[in-house]
Amino acid sequence: MNNSDTKQSSSNGFEESLSPEEYLNKINEVRTLLGPSTEKSSEYCSDAAISRYLAARNGHVKKATKMLKETLKWRTHYKPDEIRWEEIAREAETGKIYRANCTDKYGRTVLVMRPSCQNTKSTKGQIRFLVYCMENAILNLPDDQEQMVWLIEFQGFNMSHISLKVSRETAHVLQEHYPERLGLAILYNPPKIFEPFWKIVKPFLEPKTCNKVKFVYSDDNLSKTVLEDLFDMEQLEVAFGGKNSDSSFNFEKYAERMREDDLKFFGNTTVSSTSAHFTNSDSEVSDSEKKQLEDKEIIKNGTSESPLDTTNLKPEA
Repeated sequence: MNNSDTKQSSSNGFEESLSPEEYLNKINEVRTLLGPSTEKSSEYCSDAAISRYLAARNGHVKKATKMLKETLKWRTHYKPDEIRWEEIAREAETGKIYRANCTDKYGRTVLVMRPSCQNTKSTKGQIRFLVYCMENAILNLPDDQEQMVWLIEFQGFNMSHISLKVSRETAHVLQEHYPERLGLAILYNPPKIFEPFWKIVKPFLEPKTCNKVKFVYSDDNLSKTVLEDLFDMEQLEVAFGGKNSDSSFNFEKYAERMREDDLKFFGNTTVSSTSAHFTNSDSEVSDSEKKQLEDKEIIKNGTSESPLDTTNLKPEA
């Protein structure tokens, strides 16, 4: 993308009240306030990107600039673009989040989420996996789209499958660092027990985000039109009322897809040293694996006084 890229996502409505000249002036004001950028950071400061931050802050230049600066700082330290499949593969084993084979009628990437398939307890590991999925979904967006769709399916769900802490951190990361990336979130057949949780989570979300959340029930013909209007039902998974019975999650096939994406977008699938460090500290490991890590650390340090504590390691900045 370059600075002349002014393509907009469908929900960036703040510019509709501005003339084209006023709209471009706001973008240029943000760019001026940001100051000189590195080649790396300029990648995330295109006109389209700045527009999303302006939309998230209702056209307020200084607030949008501050928000974008925080994201650039976060990207420098968290390194979301360096996360590779092999680092987060364990989080993906059950298909709790994956990129669907199909897009919606607008060509937008679709992320399928299944809360009942939660398979780990590490907040950091779960968030890092989510970030990988977001980055991958964005890389797979067509040139004329800035947003994606989430399909959230609740079969087998109970309250033990979700964490308020993870939900709050998820809302923070997505709203602060991926503004205006969500086009629509469809909650498919959420059970009654989900309603109290939704009431708790809702205050953490921007009103604009809440308006993008749609509840769809398989026994409600009116709500089902949300899916029918958005998808080719021949391509949509059977689990969401579609007719495609061949699109259910298969970990081996999905792993192959993600490795191919890593290779296509980054040229290699090697986990960086920072990511490897993060992997050891924040993914759940078995007792035998932890013992092996401890033994390696003891050998490395030449002492047995302080075995490796995998719960307190921090990723390198």
